[in-house]
Amino acid sequence: MGFAEQRFTVNLSILFTELPLLERPAAAAAAGFAAVELWWPWVDSPTPEQSELDALKAAIEDAGVRLTGLNFYAGQLPGPDRGALSVPGEESERFRANVDVAARFAQSLGCTALNALYGNRVDGVDPAEQDALALENLALAARAADRIGAILLIEALNGPESPHYPLVSAPAAVGVVDKVDAATGLGNARFLMDLYHLSMNGEDLPSVIDRYASRTGHVQIADNPGRGAPGTGSLPLEDLLDRLGKAGYEGRVGLEYKPGDRPSAQAFDWLPR
Repeated sequence: MGFAEQRFTVNLSILFTELPLLERPAAAAAAGFAAVELWWPWVDSPTPEQSELDALKAAIEDAGVRLTGLNFYAGQLPGPDRGALSVPGEESERFRANVDVAARFAQSLGCTALNALYGNRVDGVDPAEQDALALENLALAARAADRIGAILLIEALNGPESPHYPLVSAPAAVGVVDKVDAATGLGNARFLMDLYHLSMNGEDLPSVIDRYASRTGHVQIADNPGRGAPGTGSLPLEDLLDRLGKAGYEGRVGLEYKPGDRPSAQAFDWLPR
């Protein structure tokens, strides 16, 4: 097994960001990758002009790569926000406006995984109120994903870097997956297992893998500390991915790490060619 046996997809919202958005798919292809994923690229607009959507679609198609994952609108990311769907008022409305736009864009490129970041706790708002709003919006997103044959991903982040985000453990995120599936009856919600975030939370990663591999729709990696490429920290990522495979996970692995003080094209020297 090992890294050579994995099916990697490059996150173009954290790698190749030294390039304009429309140049990143071709750069990923030139680096040897056939698949890419994205956070919602238009942080200020849940409903960008059709011309902008068409331009990104063309850039991905012209590069010959496949879009394998897309985030719904999540506010300022990177930045202070960690999603919009549980934030009452304008932000959750922006999320709702984005749902069908993101789903149609994903469908146009054959993308079958949509990630919905939960959103931070808001001072002065009852957490139960936020959770009720979140479930309502996640059900909306799950139904939109189902219409295009996609899964809905629920991600756990890490407490040290996202102190106001409520889903900072694998059980917390999987609990939301269960609630969404119960609310919709669709069964298309899945856990997004980001090994960097879970390690930052101090979770027992082999145990998380054994317990939740069957509930996992996507995996992302970065080393810890530093959120750099594999080998820049101390996480045994190759062993962990092997364990995931033995536990039955057959999906892609998203490379969601920082390239460091070098061009992104040079940040893959850990990967067997």
